[in-house]
Amino acid sequence: MSNTHHGYEDATVVMNADTMADVVDMLAREIAASTDDIASLVMLGILSRGKPLADRLAARIGAIAGHAPRVGALATTLYRDDLRSAKSAVRAEQVTHFDFDVDGATVLLVDDVLSTGRTARAALDEIVDYGRPKRIQLACLVDRGQRELPIQADFLGRKIPTDPHDHVRVRLMEIDGEDAVLLERRSPDPVDAV
Repeated sequence: MSNTHHGYEDATVVMNADTMADVVDMLAREIAASTDDIASLVMLGILSRGKPLADRLAARIGAIAGHAPRVGALATTLYRDDLRSAKSAVRAEQVTHFDFDVDGATVLLVDDVLSTGRTARAALDEIVDYGRPKRIQLACLVDRGQRELPIQADFLGRKIPTDPHDHVRVRLMEIDGEDAVLLERRSPDPVDAV
């Protein structure tokens, strides 16, 4: 499927609902298999789409391992070094919320897309403000490359090579009414091509 969408010349579906369900199941199995003590595992979904993904993973881990990890939400905007400014308004629904202690826990950060690494770095900064986990890991649905910091996912659904002008858009049923991952390609501005 290709079309023009939000200023992007071409949008291709790289994951449909069935593929996404398979990838979430694979990630849940990998997480469950590599976690010695599921009872000490807690999950923090990075808002906005990391939270529903964390909920899905926790449910699948519960079905696989017999114990569903507790899930919270992490809003990293105030910790982003590239977004801090008086102009950055935090939306009311974009707030950190979890009702468990991270001290001594294995914390699994969950995000939809890993790119520069700045969101993951901000999440690390925020977590240590709440306590000292035993271990922090990262699970991502998609890695689109374009890294600026030395951060990698411990659990990864798919790697999708992209150009700097491209955009990976994850759509989730809980937020968007459908499950899909779109790769939106945009040609560089003519000025950039000169």
